[in-house]
Amino acid sequence: MWTLDIDSRPPHWRTSASLPGARLAFSTRRGGTSAPPFDSLNLGLSTADDPARVTANRARLLSVLGVPAARLATAGQVHGPHVTGVTAPGHHPGCDALVTTVPGLALAVTTADCMSLLYTAPGAVAAAHAGWRGAAAGMPAGALAAICSRAGCSPGDVTVHLGPCIRGCCYEVGHEVARLFPEAAVRPVDGGLRLDLPTAARLALLAAGVPEASIQDTGACTACEPHWYFSHRRDAGVTGRMWGVAVLDARV
Repeated sequence: MWTLDIDSRPPHWRTSASLPGARLAFSTRRGGTSAPPFDSLNLGLSTADDPARVTANRARLLSVLGVPAARLATAGQVHGPHVTGVTAPGHHPGCDALVTTVPGLALAVTTADCMSLLYTAPGAVAAAHAGWRGAAAGMPAGALAAICSRAGCSPGDVTVHLGPCIRGCCYEVGHEVARLFPEAAVRPVDGGLRLDLPTAARLALLAAGVPEASIQDTGACTACEPHWYFSHRRDAGVTGRMWGVAVLDARV
């Protein structure tokens, strides 16, 4: 999986993999134009950062992916399970995931502790955002069903990439949240409970028919790595935003 780091040097990937027919990326916080506390590749227009800097950051990231900024599609993100099929660029309110069969569209979801999931299937890609509410409402399997429907394929034909997010090492939750998830995704630590969103997503995807080998995980915790990632919880809400981005190259 690609984790994108745009530095003062020519852009490069922190980690990379070759994916036939699609370009996928999880951005880091590094290499943009924003000043502290949004330093530096802040992609969130909902923050208190200078909008001109955020727009410049977005264009810089998309240029690395070889996509014009005018070909961007974004999700409104209301912490729910709704998936929207898109055929053109633009902002799509009221949903937390986008799916397309149109080559050249950049589907982007925004995170700063929540999990981004990027899906590839023959002739389709999807990008989903899931915090605990979205995960509990079934977003991982819901986005899977949406891309299977669009691509006319089975879950066995889909690959899913789990992005940087706050993980079980850092994500303390109350009993009212923990009870919504399988026991394997929750563990007691120092008298509290920690939720691991990627484990919850993996279990849901496996139950829905995605092969174990087709679920790829960056393994990155946003709260643990301040040099690489923004974290809403770690930074008490005053922080930037990252993207998970999926672009279909051609029908394969």
